[in-house]
Amino acid sequence: MVSTVNMSVNLGGIPMKNPLNTASGTFGFGWQFENFMDVSKLGAITCKGCSAEPWVGNPEPRMCEITSGMINSVGLANPGIRAFVEKNGEYLEGLRKKGTAVICQVAGHSLDEYARAVELYEELAPFASGLEINISCPNVSQGGAAMGATPEAAAEVMRTVRPLTKLPVIVKMAPHDVAEIGRALEAEGADALSLINTIPGMAINVHTRRSKLSRPTAGVSGPAIHPIAVRMVWEAAQAVHIPLCGIGGVETGEDAAEFILAGATAVSVGTANLHDPSAAQRILDELCVWAEEQGVSDINELIGAFEC
Repeated sequence: MVSTVNMSVNLGGIPMKNPLNTASGTFGFGWQFENFMDVSKLGAITCKGCSAEPWVGNPEPRMCEITSGMINSVGLANPGIRAFVEKNGEYLEGLRKKGTAVICQVAGHSLDEYARAVELYEELAPFASGLEINISCPNVSQGGAAMGATPEAAAEVMRTVRPLTKLPVIVKMAPHDVAEIGRALEAEGADALSLINTIPGMAINVHTRRSKLSRPTAGVSGPAIHPIAVRMVWEAAQAVHIPLCGIGGVETGEDAAEFILAGATAVSVGTANLHDPSAAQRILDELCVWAEEQGVSDINELIGAFEC
């Protein structure tokens, strides 16, 4: 729909014609959704995370439905950056020319893997509007703890990748200590923060007494985590001066509006894409209606406008 409100925003140096983004891992590489919606209507898409070399991910089963959402343990299975660019580069270049920002997610199990992945994106992906660094990946040299589990570890990742690219760098944060870790990332040159990632949970088949997935624990997403994500976006907004992208259980335009009021510049639709492939377009339309009802001329007037 055409809105009377200016919906354009800037996510840490990434111009977006509206605040609607897609969460990595839930929207493929964009073209998979073209039969359901006009992807170019969105402000941005965040591609499925890729690493320097292909990852096979975790064994199946990898995901299942739970109360008010889903739980997954995909393990960031991906074809590697070279194969990703070879198969999807032409489409993504065309999408960017239509005004939709293309954000490429970087995955790695070590500082060296992050560095190599960023270098490959720089070399092979001219369509990239920015990079999202997923610091929730396990650090294999440190016993499997997330690469960004502490302010010190997160800062080390940022110090490693920041000199390797001139593209805007967004950091995908785990759902803990977002204020403290966010400040550490900002100090090391992060242009924006993306939060939150999934929340660890469990799903047990009570008849077999085994996990419903191939691993004991996995990541919970969907409406169940939305209020937690809104709270963490608000906490981060009080702590940093760089823009935020809110993620977690966005099913409606009002869900997206909550993130904006809490302090998010952009909003990503994730799990909703999996059960309603046209969800992002619908949510964008609903967000435009909400913005008009607020009586503002610019969506930026509503960022952080929450009052208690």
